[in-house]
Amino acid sequence: MYASPSAIRYLHRSCQVLRYPISRPLFCPLAFAEAVGIAAMSTGASTGESTPHHKVVIVGSGPAGHTAAIYTARANLKPVMYEGFLAGGIAAGGQLTTTTEVENYPGFPKGISGPDLMQKFRDQSENCGAVIHTETITRLDLSERPFKLWTEGNEGDDSKHVKADSLILATGATARRLFIKGEDQYWNAGMSACAVCDGPAPIFRNQNLAVVGGGDSAAEEATFLTKYGAKVYLIHRRDKLRASKVMSDRVMNHPKIEILWNKRPVEAKGDGKLLKGLVIEDTQTGDQSEIQVNGFFYGIGHDPNTGIITSAKLPSDVKTSDLYGEDKYMIVQPGSTYTKIPGLFAAGDVYDKRYRQAITAAGSGCAAALDCEKWLEENES
Repeated sequence: MYASPSAIRYLHRSCQVLRYPISRPLFCPLAFAEAVGIAAMSTGASTGESTPHHKVVIVGSGPAGHTAAIYTARANLKPVMYEGFLAGGIAAGGQLTTTTEVENYPGFPKGISGPDLMQKFRDQSENCGAVIHTETITRLDLSERPFKLWTEGNEGDDSKHVKADSLILATGATARRLFIKGEDQYWNAGMSACAVCDGPAPIFRNQNLAVVGGGDSAAEEATFLTKYGAKVYLIHRRDKLRASKVMSDRVMNHPKIEILWNKRPVEAKGDGKLLKGLVIEDTQTGDQSEIQVNGFFYGIGHDPNTGIITSAKLPSDVKTSDLYGEDKYMIVQPGSTYTKIPGLFAAGDVYDKRYRQAITAAGSGCAAALDCEKWLEENES
């Protein structure tokens, strides 16, 4: 049984229209109803008759992955992309598929929805010649070239792999969330994990806003939101911030920021359409209270989607610490997208823990494609 990529994209969008977030697919009745058919989707890769061998394989389908696909396709490298099927609980296209209006991506003066933007990325990749498979890569053998990759469901069969002379890893990162009561209803309707992306939206201007977290990320987001909100609550579960002294001093002395110590959010409330308030709980007494806010932002960090690298078979002369740090973000050579393993490149939020923007991810996807093209030219036998 086969479910076409277009059918899958329809399913994704249908769930979003019904306000069932793709990030939690079991909450979507359409996903549940179609699960059996989609689970049997054909791979389009390894048929048992021969082992597909590609010059370039791209894993991931956000702005970084698609930009890399566009550039490598135009270089006649015939890239193959594995965009993932709910990889990490997120629809193909990455975090932008969970956002509503994107107003800070160049070329769209009136803004564009996240899913629509990613569909345009995908269409352009295909128009340039990239081949896209809606499957998730779950196993890697990077110990020698060509690299070997296995799709979900085929990990246990050594013969069902795909070979790649080079690999661009663009699997992105996932914002940490608490999934409090009401979050499913008000996600993208007052709740967000990116203040820089969504904070300037009209629904947040001159309103009371809240950020949860106690590190630099939360402090930076709270400070940024003071440009737009009337007041910003910084909710922290402890009695001391983890942020650097500079950032801590900044938020504690800002006239528009109020820190709610020893508190945690437990429920999002609204009018059925937009967020209107939060129920917060005292972490010491358990007492609950409610604050009136029209925006709530997560500032508790991101997790890079590097699971397939952390479990990959590596060359004997490469250590895991050569590829990624303690925070699991990929390590690249300064000023490039090269990793410690020749032929393996990283692009986007999988290594960028500073900017984490669609436009910077797209730029690094371009860099990865150019680095990859040059590397292949220099290493063709």
